Amino acid sequence: MRQAEFDGRGGHVRWTETPGSEPARVYVHGLGAASAVYHAHIAARPELASRRSLFVDLPGHGISDRPVDFGYTLEEHADALAAALDAADVTGAELVAHSMGGSVAIVLAHRRPDLVARLVLTEANLDAFPPPTAGSSGIASYTEDEFVDDGYARVLAKVGLLWAATMRLADPRALHRSAVGLRRGSDPVMRDILAGLEAVERVYLQGGLTGELDGADALEAAGVLVVTVPGAGHNVMFDNPDAFARAVAGVA
Repeated sequence: MRQAEFDGRGGHVRWTETPGSEPARVYVHGLGAASAVYHAHIAARPELASRRSLFVDLPGHGISDRPVDFGYTLEEHADALAAALDAADVTGAELVAHSMGGSVAIVLAHRRPDLVARLVLTEANLDAFPPPTAGSSGIASYTEDEFVDDGYARVLAKVGLLWAATMRLADPRALHRSAVGLRRGSDPVMRDILAGLEAVERVYLQGGLTGELDGADALEAAGVLVVTVPGAGHNVMFDNPDAFARAVAGVA
């Protein structure tokens, strides 16, 4: 396990990694998740295992620290991820990022273009203020103190065993602030950043069970490869790992 300070006050972002060839692949989890849990089974596949792979847990999640005086906005998460990649001597990486992690990866590519050469985004949040059905919306519907006092337990009981397994590893206050930051979005908003990243190879994976991606035509016109994965919902890497691995490997 490796770590890097991200807030100037002793808070550390942590990751595990496997050796291999460069450029590195960096796996980034979604809200209330953990990178290795969602992606290690993909990185270990024969078509992907030869590459150096980093599994980074964002602040407030998994094995990373959870400072109470940190904001947990998308920009702050992106800067923490940048601190990890700088400490790991990573440049020009492939970021394989899920849900909120995809939003963070987009913001990172905008703020630190030296760190990102390719994005593989799985149902990344592209717009501010998603519908009430979004997981971030349910968490952000509480005030921060309400969520810490009672809402966290209520949400854990409702989200199902899979998400709860990693959400219970996230700090409640960090989880709420991350959800609020995700709903607020970035400036410029993630969709516009993604469309403008012409120097970055961009792949967007949409689960076929989720429905069509809003604005897919405009993204494709901007050079984003949008792939609808059959038989998959939000967690494409679990629902259709074969298709997910092919997309990461760049195989049609």
